[in-house]
Parts: sequence; structure tokens; C-alpha cells
Amino acid sequence: MAVLKEGSRPPWVGLAAAVWVQIAAGTAYTFPLYSPALKSVLGFSQQQLTIIGVANDIGENVGILPGIACNKYPPWVILLVGVCFAFSGYGVLWLAVSQTLLSLPYWVLWLALVVATNSSAWMGTAVLVTNMRNFPLSRGTVAGILKGYIGLSGAVFTEIFAMVLNDSASDLLLFLTLGIPIICLAMMYFIRACTPASGEDSSEHVHFLFTQAASLLLAVYLLTTTILKNMLSLNSSISYILAGVMVIFLMSPLAIPLKMTLFPSPYKRSGKLDGSSNNLTEEEVSSSQTASLLTPISSEADLGSFHEGEDVSEVDMLLAVGEGAVKKKRKPRRGEDFKFRQAVIKADFWLLWLAYFLGVGSGVTVLNNLAQIGVALGVNDTTILLSLFSFCNFLGRLGAGVVSEHFVRSKTIPRTFWMMVTQIIMIITFLLYASALSGTLYAATALLGVCFGVQFGVMIPTASELFGLKHFGIIFNFMQLGNPIGALLFSGLLAGYVYDMEAGKQQGSHCLGPNCFRLTFLVLAGVSAFGSFLSMILTIRIRPVYQMLYAAGSFRLAQASDH
Repeated sequence: MAVLKEGSRPPWVGLAAAVWVQIAAGTAYTFPLYSPALKSVLGFSQQQLTIIGVANDIGENVGILPGIACNKYPPWVILLVGVCFAFSGYGVLWLAVSQTLLSLPYWVLWLALVVATNSSAWMGTAVLVTNMRNFPLSRGTVAGILKGYIGLSGAVFTEIFAMVLNDSASDLLLFLTLGIPIICLAMMYFIRACTPASGEDSSEHVHFLFTQAASLLLAVYLLTTTILKNMLSLNSSISYILAGVMVIFLMSPLAIPLKMTLFPSPYKRSGKLDGSSNNLTEEEVSSSQTASLLTPISSEADLGSFHEGEDVSEVDMLLAVGEGAVKKKRKPRRGEDFKFRQAVIKADFWLLWLAYFLGVGSGVTVLNNLAQIGVALGVNDTTILLSLFSFCNFLGRLGAGVVSEHFVRSKTIPRTFWMMVTQIIMIITFLLYASALSGTLYAATALLGVCFGVQFGVMIPTASELFGLKHFGIIFNFMQLGNPIGALLFSGLLAGYVYDMEAGKQQGSHCLGPNCFRLTFLVLAGVSAFGSFLSMILTIRIRPVYQMLYAAGSFRLAQASDH
């Protein structure tokens, strides 16, 4: 009997728990909240601060080890490593900023931030890989939801920072030291692998829509309350109530498994579907996933005919294999499961990496320097800028999953098409920043947030569709190396140098005026232009692959095998 899990309770509980882990994994987006304290308390120059910011990005995105570990260990082990890293890394930063320990060396703080934000790589890898394997037919939607929440985490932490912690950088770092481990330890039990559904379920679409709507309402709520906090003088009681409502919004995805538990469908009550994976051993779950569910349904003959022009029927090929006439192992083709060493030699792999590197590298430069950009352009309270960027980053990630999923199924347009479109918009955005025209700062930040988020929402499912889910953890994490490398080149070496040079002309440690970042923005506009060109080439190259994989209207995965 086939074991099917069409929207069964475990995957939806795991997705709801993953929302909290993804919020906890977004601590790298809090850097603009405490970076001014690092600069003032510890006496850093802007270039020293931007190099610290590079450590923030390196830690967050160097996930090769968790990528390897996710194929060897259960998700709770990966999460536990992230808990230890968050506690130790942010603990050291708290000791420095609170001046509990004085005169900590610069390199110690740099390494501490790498360790602290590397917890995000362990947490994010554990929940993303597990949930994409649990929902292989909706990988674009799942990636958009989970990466959307991690993009929204900056606004969540800004809300906590402003409403509960009274804008105290020291208290924020203490919260990250203790709160992040507590959240992950509480969610650890619920993040588990289960046997995915063998076919698409109509109720699953409704459940995803509910989750997306809940996340969108949370995003609007966070942006609204942040603006109100800056416009009105709210007492502590109201601030705590607003923070409590935010927690309720974060718990809303739990409504799906609660509904499925309290009101199961008649079909599942009849026993035709096993609604829980609790009866499956971990080995059976893993075997079912990797052996039967993560392989495109196209046979060797089908794919061989598509890629090589062979005119061999599927029946003939199967007979030949059965009779022993065909024994030679072939290399995987796009859409099948690649090992990392097989993927890394493909041109599509590096085109995707370069396009992603140019997109996120330029975007993270603005994010790491957002507080200084705001001050240079006359904005004293930059929390609204961070909240706006976070909100739009969330929209980009969520929207990339929804929009690309629709067009890839209906028109077989590769997801990278949207990477190209948004990088063209980024050119305009950086020119807006460089012009420093009155009233354009918030519009440019909003546009950049959306475009920055799309890069994540597109890269993740694209990598899984081209190179499979079996070794997705390490492939996806290698792709993410584009973020810290871009931060080092464009933020640490370019933006920090230009800022300090202009500050020197003004004979001070702080730079004011549009010249502080103008040259940086002009360079980033050129970077985005090249990135859009690479995205266009990749889109043209992989369009035939998507036409084949989505020929039936949905990603063609093998049916669950009988046990």
C-alpha cells in the first residue's frame, strides 16, 4: 500500500514551527540596529564597521557545513548547533557593547559576529531543506514563504527593539543571546522529515494561501506599528500590547494543523490515507524521499531523447535495461539529482551563482550601511528605513515564490526571468540613491527591498529544479556564498572606503551629504546592469528545460512507491 501524506499533520506542523525558526534565523538583519553602538562605544571608523558588517554576511551565508550535515543528521541536530552558535557569538558581542568586558580585540568581535550569524545558516538550512522535501510539489511556494519570513524578521526585531527594549542595543544583544536559543529549542521537536504527497491536493493550495495571507498581514502590521511608534508617544503598556499582537500573528500558521486535527476530512478519517508519519521509521522516510520522490518522472529514454535527440521509446529502453543490454551509468541531466561535484562543473550553476552574487551583493551593501545612508541624507531615526526595507524584502521573497510559481506552471517561464527584471529595476534604484533627490530615499529603499528579496525567492527553487533536492542543502548554501563575497567587495572595500574618504574631507568621523555614498551607488548600478545581462542569458539557456519539466502543468515527480 502506498503511504501518502497529502497535507498530513506533520508537514504542516513543521511548516508552522519553521516560521518561528526563520524569524530567529534572521538575526543578521538586526546589524543596523546595534551597529551605531558598536561604532560609538568601541570607537570604530566607518570602514572598520563595514568590515564588521562583512563578518555579519559571511556568518549568515557560509552554510557549506550545515548543507553537508543535513544529509547525514536529523534536523534537530542541525538546529542544536545553531543554538550553540547564537548563544556564544551574540554573548560575546553583548559583553563588549554592555562594557561588561572592556578592550576586547577587534578580531575577537569580528569572529564572534561570524559565529553568531552562522547560527542563521544552521537554522535556516535545517528548516528550508526539511520543508522543501516535505512539499516537493510546491517548492517555489514553500521557499517564498520561509525566505519571506526570514526577510520579515528584521521588522520583527525592530518592533521588539523599539516597543519592548526601548532602543537599547545592549538589551537587543542580550535578547539575541538568550531568546534565539529558547525559540529554537522550543521548536526543535516539530521540525522533522515526513513522507510527501504523491500528488497535488486542492486543500494544500488553500492552506498555502492562508499562510501567505497571514504573513502579509503580519508585514503590514509591523510596518504600521513601527511608523506609529515614531509618530506618536506610546506608553509601555500599549507597546507591550502591540508586541503581543505581533506574537499572535506569528502563531497564525498553527491554525492549519489545528484545523486538520479537529476537523479531518472524511476521506482521511476513512483510513484511505495515513494522516501521520509517526508510524514510519526515520530510515523509511529518508529512503522514500530520496529514492522515489525527488527524481523527475521522465525516464532515461525520455530525457535522453530530449537532450540528445535519440529516437528510442520508453518501453524499448526499459526492456533493454531489464535484459541487461544497457548497463552504462549516465550522468544526471538538468532536473535530476546532482551531486555537488557534478553540479559545480555546469555552466548553468555558475551563471546562476554569478547573477545571484551580483544581485544580493549590491543589495546587502545598502542594507549594511542603511543607518549611515539615512543619517548622511538627513534622516535621524533610521528604524523606519530598516522596517521599510524589511517589509519590502519580505514582499519580494514571498512574491517571487508566488509569481514565479504561477508563470513557470502556466507559461513555462523560468524563474530567473524575474531575477533579470528586478535587477533592471535595481539600476534605476541605485541611480535614485545617487541623485539624492528630495523624497526619493524611502521610495528607493522600498524598491531595493523588493528587488533584493526576489533574488532569494528565485535562486532557491531554481537551484532545486535544475540540480534536484537530494543534495540541495550543500548546493543552495554554496550559492549563498555570493552574499558575503558581494558584501566584502562592494560594502567592505568600496562603500566603507568612499565614506571614510568623504568624512576625511569634512574633517570628522561622520560624513554628511549625498557624496558619502554617491560613487558607491553609481558602481552598484553598473553591477546590476551586468547581473541582469547574466540573468537573461541563463533564462534563455534553461527555458527548454522548464518546457520539458512542466509539460504536464506541474513539476513531474515520481509517484510514491509501495512499501
